[in-house]
Formats: sequence, C-alpha cells, structure tokens
Amino acid sequence: MREPSVSRYAAGRLSPIRRVSDLRRLRDEQFDVLVVGGGVTGAGAALDAASRGLKVALVEARDLAAGTSSRSSKLIHGGLRYLEQLELHLVHEALTERGLLSTRLAPHLVRPVPILVPLPAGNPAARVGRRAYYGLGVAAYDVFAGIFGTGRGMPLHRHLSRDGARHLFPSLRADTVSGAIRYYDGQVDDARLVVNLARTAASLGAAVVTSARVVGFVREAREVVGVRVRDLESPDSPEFEVRARTVVAATGVWSDDMSQMLRDVGVRPGLRVRASKGVHLVVPRSAITGEAGLILRTPTSVLFVIPWGGHWIIGTTDTDWKLDRSHPAASARDIRYLLDQVNEVLDRPLTTDDIEGVYAGLRPLLSGEADSTSKLSREHAVVEPMLGLLLVAGGKYTTYRVMAADVIDRAARRLGVDRPSRTAELPLLGADGYAAAWRDRQDTARRHGVTTGVIEHLLERYGTLSVHLLAMIKADPALATPLAGAPEYLAAEVAYAALAEGALHLDDVLTRRTRISIETAHRGSESVAHAAKVMGEALGWDEAVREREIEHYVARVTAERQSQTMADDVAADAARLGAPDVRGYAADRGIDLLQVDL
Repeated sequence: MREPSVSRYAAGRLSPIRRVSDLRRLRDEQFDVLVVGGGVTGAGAALDAASRGLKVALVEARDLAAGTSSRSSKLIHGGLRYLEQLELHLVHEALTERGLLSTRLAPHLVRPVPILVPLPAGNPAARVGRRAYYGLGVAAYDVFAGIFGTGRGMPLHRHLSRDGARHLFPSLRADTVSGAIRYYDGQVDDARLVVNLARTAASLGAAVVTSARVVGFVREAREVVGVRVRDLESPDSPEFEVRARTVVAATGVWSDDMSQMLRDVGVRPGLRVRASKGVHLVVPRSAITGEAGLILRTPTSVLFVIPWGGHWIIGTTDTDWKLDRSHPAASARDIRYLLDQVNEVLDRPLTTDDIEGVYAGLRPLLSGEADSTSKLSREHAVVEPMLGLLLVAGGKYTTYRVMAADVIDRAARRLGVDRPSRTAELPLLGADGYAAAWRDRQDTARRHGVTTGVIEHLLERYGTLSVHLLAMIKADPALATPLAGAPEYLAAEVAYAALAEGALHLDDVLTRRTRISIETAHRGSESVAHAAKVMGEALGWDEAVREREIEHYVARVTAERQSQTMADDVAADAARLGAPDVRGYAADRGIDLLQVDL
C-alpha cells in the first residue's frame, strides 16, 4: 500500500525512476502474488490483488498491452451473438461489466457508440420477420442491461425505417436494406485502459516492470515459489529470481508455454488455448459517410464498422493462427476478405488505397472440439497445474475484471486471506471527478490558453489526469506543439508517456500510448523523428539511441507493409519477422519458450 502522504497520482507514476525502484523490489522482496503478463487480464489481476492489500508484482516481457490487449475491435460489449446463441450468462456478465466501466470505473475511457443492425431487403413478409427477430434480440439486450447491467450507461435501442437508416448512415446502399435497428455499446481505447489498470495497481503499491521476460520457474520440490527474469533493457545483466507465494500467469495465447516450462516434472497443462487471428482495417472518416457504426453478418464471423475519432475501424476476421504469436501478420487475403464483406453494403466501394492502417491480434480461445475458432468458447478458465502456479485464460476483453477476480479469489484462498474483490467499486486513475471536468472543459480551456478541442482530447484519453499534462505544457510551452505528421496529438503526450506511463521505446508511444501507427497513412514514419526528440529529452537518450529507436520503428513499419502484400499467412509471417523486435526478442528466440503479454 502507498504511504498516506503520497498522492494516488504520484504513487501511480510509471516513471524511469520507478522502474529502477521496482526492479530492486523484484530482486529483494518476496511477494504474495506475482502476475506474469501485462495485458488486460494480467493488469486487472494485479489491481485486484493490490486492492485486497496483498503484496503484488507484475512483470511483462514487452510493453503493457503489447499483444492481444491493444489489437481488439475497441468495443466494450455484451455480445449480441451470445444472446442469439442463448449464452445468457455471458451476456449478463458482459453487460454488467460494461455498465461498471462506463459509469464508475473508467467513464473517461469507455463511452457509448451507436451501432446499426441493418435489416436486409426482401419481400414484405421476410422484412417483417427479420425486424421482429432482430428487434426482439436487441430489446432483450437492453432489458439485460437494465436489469443486470449495474449502471446502464447506454441509451436504449430504436427502430429505423430505410430512410431513417440512410439518414444516419448515408453510405448504406439503398437496395440492400429495408431499415435498421440502432443500439449502443461501449467503445474504448484498449491499450490506454490497460495502462490505467497497471498504474492504478501501482498506486496501491504493486511493483510494475515491463521489458522483464520470464525465462523459467523457481521451484522447491513440486511447488512453484517464483520465476527467473531477464531484464531486456539491460541485456548483459544476469537473470535474477523473483520470489512469490503464488504466481499467476495471465499469458493469453502463450498459456500453453507456461505448462511446457514444467514438462520436466510431468505437469499437464490443465487447459489448452488456441490462437484465433483477428484483422482490422482503419480508413479515414471521409471514406464512409455515417454517424453510427454497423454490425454485419459474414459467412465466417461478425463484421463491425465502428467510428473511431476521425477514422473507421473495420473488422474482424476469425481464423486459426499457428505462426509467430508476438507479431501476428495480416495478409493480402485478410485485407481483401474485409473489403469484400464491407463493400457489399456500401454505396462507394473501398479499395486498398483508402486504408490508413492495418492491425492483427490473436484471441486466446479455450480449445474444444469445434473445427472453427469462431465456435470455440469465449468463456475463461482458472487452473492450478502445479502448486503455487495459477493459469487464467480465455474470456474476452470486456470481462477482464471477472477473470481477474476469479484468479485472485483462488490465490487469496491459497494464501489464507479472506478479503473479497474490491475492484467493482474502485475507479481507475483519471476517473474521479471526470463528469465535473467534462462539464467545465470550456473554462479549463480558457484558463490554460488552449482550445476546447484540446481539453476534450486530453479528457477523453487521460480523464482528470489531464491537469498533469497541462502543467507540463505550462512549464515547457514547446510541449503544446502538435506532433509532426499527427496534429491531433501533442508533444506533451509523448513526454508524459515516457515520464508517467511506463513507455520505454518509440513503438510503445506511437503504437499504444497513441494510435499514430494505425491512424496515419504513413503509419508514424513522419512522426517518428519528432517523437524521438521529445522522448529522448524526457529519458536522456543520446543521438545514437535516438537513431537506433528510429531505425527500429521504421523497419517495423516497412516489414508490416510488406507482410500486408503477401498472399497468405505463411508469407506474411515471414515478411513481418524481417524486422527484429526492439527489445531483442527475435535475437534470442531459441533460448527459452516463454514470452508473455496477455
């Protein structure tokens, strides 16, 4: 727990000094709970454990949310298709979490987004039947949210005629729809939510260290009592042990690797996880005319077209992936599939020339007997393959808090601690006072001599922590400068990412603390020099380090672009692996089995 004299914000700063201090703690202290994996489930588990007063550490091989948790559809949703499949418990669970996040835990990061369910054209009887069918489903969704979804946080659904649908979404082809139903779900910047979870855990005393890769377990007899860690920021330093009474692995698509590391004592995994690749396209807002999103059925998955600031996100695919898990690659076939599906309902077809960004992520699905990954379970599981080691896997982003509470409940029972989860009542950093800050945003803009648009942008990304960025700008007016090639972001955000949000490399900032790598046609290559200058000044980089960081980032962008021209997964994977990981993972790929990030 933090000292009473230290503010919650100060205690939650993931600064360079804090990383040194937390590394020292990893070496010197024994923890009640050590969480491996810095995705949404791992960060949520660290927060849950710390909020119960346990002594907690979190280690992550790369960056917070570097894997699955930064590559989602950016939705906090109940899952309409789960309702259709009568998986009512999943809908109940997800809508409850959506309500908590949008009203209490993270209202600065989770906000309503309108989505249309287009009703296909056809004969009058078929149209009536489809409207009744879909309408009943969406009405049930609202009822579930109202009855079970603690704090609804979303408006009710509404039926629309064909003209009403095309008024909200003029780009809909008139001949393909007979109307639509508008409903609301939550939208989130997934990577920023993970950073806030980790910082909130840190504010409660958790040690949080990224670029710290687990390379093995520490065992005494048949009990796991810790892990061996390599600090990837100091590659010449020896590995060191981190001791813990319980190790929690929240490693997503790397979950099977955890058990494999114990194969010498004949440990069975307890669960199997399959990776399903989901690809998303980002196009400019001007490419499609609409004031709401779309949800469409496809032959193999559900397709979303979601407004995202000045852009649209189009996705996703749902295909088995057995290649490199650190950097899943989108192929030309994936891109063509998404374009073909969305163009069936658009009056102006999109082409590859419209695409600003592409990203691919891997869903960790609990493996079953289904042939298709789209049929595998979205539920989660907690298992204990060996005394002292808990694995949590499966689930979905929306229900991270439930997964975290379940695994820490198990850890608490093992530790003899009778303290229930508190996270349903614990606002994340930046949430306290958010409604008042939003209400007073024009006054704040006048006081600080910036536009209301700047204040809105900061509030929607940092909540009430925006005051600290404004203080940085006051101390150094150069930080108010828009970032080169990405004028919607300020230089202050790069400095803040390095000084308070645990960003260690340019890729951390341009890909996750901001979304420049997917929101600009140049993928960040026109912003990288300016970002390197600002980040270098914050972290004390010399010219050689700045040039190395730029070189790594540009190589990554080049490799990703090349992978997206390849015909299939194998060729795309080979092209993407042409750029080494800035943290050196590719260089020592064969040394151990485990790299973890969700």
